[in-house]
Amino acid sequence: MRSVAVLGLGLAVPLGPLAGQQLTATERAEAVATIWAEARYNFASWERVRADWDSALAANLKQAAQPQSDVLFYRRLRRLVALLGDGQAAVIPPANLRSRIARPPLLVTSVERRPLVLEYAENDEMRVARPDRLAEILAVQGVPAESWIRDSVLPEISAATPADRWQRAVQWMLQGEKGTTLHLLLRVPGGNQRGISVTRSVSLNDRWPLDPPELQIDSLPDGVIVARVNALAEEDVVRRFDRSFTDFAGVSGLILDLRRAAGGDSRYGYAILARLTRRAFPTARWRTPQYRPVFRALRVPDSAFSWYGPPPDTVTPSVDRPAYTGPIVVLASSGTGGAAEDFLVAFRNAARGVIIGETSAGSPGEALALPLPKNWAVQLSVTRHAFPNGEEVAGVGIRPEFPVACTVDDVLAGRDPVLERAREYLKGGTGR
Repeated sequence: MRSVAVLGLGLAVPLGPLAGQQLTATERAEAVATIWAEARYNFASWERVRADWDSALAANLKQAAQPQSDVLFYRRLRRLVALLGDGQAAVIPPANLRSRIARPPLLVTSVERRPLVLEYAENDEMRVARPDRLAEILAVQGVPAESWIRDSVLPEISAATPADRWQRAVQWMLQGEKGTTLHLLLRVPGGNQRGISVTRSVSLNDRWPLDPPELQIDSLPDGVIVARVNALAEEDVVRRFDRSFTDFAGVSGLILDLRRAAGGDSRYGYAILARLTRRAFPTARWRTPQYRPVFRALRVPDSAFSWYGPPPDTVTPSVDRPAYTGPIVVLASSGTGGAAEDFLVAFRNAARGVIIGETSAGSPGEALALPLPKNWAVQLSVTRHAFPNGEEVAGVGIRPEFPVACTVDDVLAGRDPVLERAREYLKGGTGR
């Protein structure tokens, strides 16, 4: 029987003949060195890195020289990149490797740091297993869920804040080699426990079947509208918003729910916000590092880096479509990141309402994808974003005016306290 090495997420990696190996030892070393150098000189939040980056280079070069599968190397690179504490940072494997990494079609989320199954996509296996919605995952492969997440998943998760890091770890806690089976111990609503077996069947190349639409519109009593902006990745989200609100007739209050939005393009968020005000407003301020090695020669402390950063842009109200001037609330969570955080900054600058929920992910910034050998890539944040007054967002997030968290009891009872608090606010809110 061949020995195996186990690294994260229950993934067994053979130490004998390495099926599907694409990278040579030299190419692995090149990938490690490239990541080290690009992060050291281009990552925009370098002062937040607490790890010994030079020691990480030496350790990973030593590991890269060992015989290993590409899957194992991918996981090691993820651990290296996670040391940056950057929610935009990621290792991007080639398509052939992405096809080998998968998770079951279960939507898992963290509530009070406990993994709950919110939904599942039906396939032949799920029609038999029928995992209970809102069930809590107590154990994976016989390992308590908290230990599984902390020891096997968390070290590979790139995030800027502990809350976002844990949420991302829960979201990806069932990822591993495609086709392998996981045994889960669940506590179903009501308290009973049951076990189910699920297969990692949806690869990184596949469309995730449980992704919501970019924009969802719900009408509540009294003319209140909830617009769930789940992504800002495509310009189509702006077109959908404009089609949904041609003139805002009958809208007495607007709730913009950005709790699931991360990444994307800040311009799309600004375009939506331009429909919601009659006054111009400044956007998030950004800057990017400039490396000046001469200062190292002059032994000037802390001056090897300077910054390039223009003044914040100004967004003007939309002139070709009616503006909404009634009361607005924005909902945020610990997973609200990237372009959605720029939206939060601009929303606060526009003085159009309040933010309710949790402190955001602290991961704004433009992400740059850099090539590695054999069609691999690494992505890093190369800008730092802040409020116009210089107040930093990276690493700390944006705090809401009204902090509200959801509990497991809330979820089991079908309550959304964040949304409920927003509705209470709107009852007494006024447009500005």
